[in-house]
Amino acid sequence: MQIKTIHWQETLPIRHQVLWPSKPVEFCKVEGDEIASHYGAYIEETLACVASIYIDGSTARLRKFATLEHFQAKGIGSKMLLYILRELAENGIEYFWCDARKSALGFYQQFGLERQGEAFEKSGVLYYKMARIND
Repeated sequence: MQIKTIHWQETLPIRHQVLWPSKPVEFCKVEGDEIASHYGAYIEETLACVASIYIDGSTARLRKFATLEHFQAKGIGSKMLLYILRELAENGIEYFWCDARKSALGFYQQFGLERQGEAFEKSGVLYYKMARIND
């Protein structure tokens, strides 16, 4: 597996297929994509997982983290998140957060993120804000 930075437009097919297949592709674009950092995990020549990081000062937000179904439950997302967390810590990021789907709470808790507040809904899906402070 190889993790590298990618162009935001490369994230759209996986975001669409995994996160919002019933919505138009344009729904998967995020305001600020043009200035965010985007990562891709490749298995051989196949882009299998994408994640986008939006930085504001010493705070980083993870958005649109998605792994193609065929590659899920193989540790790819975990390796990607560890890679990103290390890189952010090395670059002085003190606070890391995301809006996590309720179904993914356990995944994020493995990486030290804690649930913040009550559940909320976006486009018919339940989410929780999850965050961690980097030491």
